[in-house]
Amino acid sequence: MGERGAAGRAAGSAAGRKTEKAILVGVFGRSLGRAEAEDHLDELERLVDTAGGVAVARALQERESPDPATYVGKGKLKELAEAAEAMEAGWIVFDDELTPSQTRNLEKELSVQVLDRANVILSIFASRARTREAMTQVELARLQYLLPRLTGAQSGLAQQRGGGAFRAGGGEKKLELDKRKIRRRIATLKDDLEKIEKSRNVRRRHLRNVATVSLVGYTNAGKTTLFNRLSSSKELAEDRLFATLDARHARLLGVGGRAIVVSDTVGFLRKLPHALVASFRSTLKEVEEADLLVHVVDASSPHADEQRRVAEEVLAEMGVPADRVLLAYNKTDCVGAVAPAGEIAISAVSGAGLADLRQSIVARLLSLGVAVPLLGAPPPE
Repeated sequence: MGERGAAGRAAGSAAGRKTEKAILVGVFGRSLGRAEAEDHLDELERLVDTAGGVAVARALQERESPDPATYVGKGKLKELAEAAEAMEAGWIVFDDELTPSQTRNLEKELSVQVLDRANVILSIFASRARTREAMTQVELARLQYLLPRLTGAQSGLAQQRGGGAFRAGGGEKKLELDKRKIRRRIATLKDDLEKIEKSRNVRRRHLRNVATVSLVGYTNAGKTTLFNRLSSSKELAEDRLFATLDARHARLLGVGGRAIVVSDTVGFLRKLPHALVASFRSTLKEVEEADLLVHVVDASSPHADEQRRVAEEVLAEMGVPADRVLLAYNKTDCVGAVAPAGEIAISAVSGAGLADLRQSIVARLLSLGVAVPLLGAPPPE
């Protein structure tokens, strides 16, 4: 049981808000080295902090693969129970998405709330959703996550993960009633998202006479700060994961009066819950249809290469061709920041390199054959 990276930040993250003490758990083996597993727990710690918790300890176990019944072995499970009691921890958070059976078994063995990475991410999204579309997407993802985990013996788990009217009760009749309610609600949410998507398509048609540029990248790479700088917008930019869920649009300034709209989008992350990706398909579709994507990388992060790779894999899965992606290394004003030679280096905070980025955006759009008319010019025949 270790406390690397947790104790030093505990007091600061807890300041001014209610927190829950959490123990983080991961496994490493042939497919995932210990150092990389520690990096994953570093990111999980930030997720827990964003969700309102504070990591007080972490546990790593060497295994070829997670135990199919309890994720970790019996000895480690006993250690976790003892540590949670000694540290008065309210959460034990596992770095991977637990199966329904693993969750049930762990709930029986441990006397604290059992969470996994997917549940923490869903909780963050639920707290950040502001628009009708985002709230609908997040609720759908949460209910799809909850449904297979709902059992008659887990009223506490259902309350935590489903909330509101979707709590499991005592007895099979109540349980089946809850499941039917959730399935009906899921169907309603899917219908709502289809209507929202039709409305979004109407809005997209109004952008036919302008070039569109989307900012993409790993969460907390500085996309919202860059969006504000490029467009003179005043969107809230926080040093937290997933500060942005809803796509925002504004005119790109400093490009000689050309008709270009830039959008800020939700950030990527390793191990994103499948239900969440599916629910946000209409938001991600906007990324797919943009004329150009500016892939923002945090040059100050020690994990910049991996974060870049994760984002590139997501874009490749979405079918975005490489020539429609313009790479920009942000936060180059930070100590230790490194941008590879020949790449665009910027600081959204200081404004350094933004003139070069604007020129590169226009040049790449033109090289792709995208019409970039001047504002007020008549649309092409």
